[in-house]
Amino acid sequence: MEAFLISTGIVALAEMGDKTQLLSLVLAAKFRKPWPIILGILLATLLNHALAGAVGAWLTSVLGPNALRWILGLGFLAMAVWMLIPDKLDEEDANVKASRFGVFVTTLIAFFFAEMGDKTQVATVALAAQYQALVAVVAGTTLGMMLANVPAVFIGDQLAHRLPIKLIHGVAAAIFAILGILALSGVGL
Repeated sequence: MEAFLISTGIVALAEMGDKTQLLSLVLAAKFRKPWPIILGILLATLLNHALAGAVGAWLTSVLGPNALRWILGLGFLAMAVWMLIPDKLDEEDANVKASRFGVFVTTLIAFFFAEMGDKTQVATVALAAQYQALVAVVAGTTLGMMLANVPAVFIGDQLAHRLPIKLIHGVAAAIFAILGILALSGVGL
């Protein structure tokens, strides 16, 4: 349960102001069909985070506990710093056109590829390696993504500009830093 709750919270915070949340806003404004967009985000996130979680689980099987502790500790500290760097939506990500398959498939493809190498995907790898609970981590990170992106789809631009993004990123950075320090010190979470 701890892996699920921490994964949910950290990804929900990390996703605020992230490029995939900005992509959610763009898709919602462009297509004005929230349900296919939400379903596309859900499926893309499940696929992407299942792959990322599998990588994290694999790392625990090939690395010794000492090496894994250092990699996770330094990785979480790096994520803390990365959280403090503002994210921008790339021009090519924002220039989304509906494919002949419709809004759902367009969202699925755009969101899946926008999430590649993103903060939340990297966090999913690290959390899966830390907790060694693949299903709980993937379920938690997916829920965190949905908690951040579903309101963006429904409420759109109006709410996004009112949120204290710097404060939210600061809290997420602090959580990542604490996880990093705990991992480096060998304290089990």
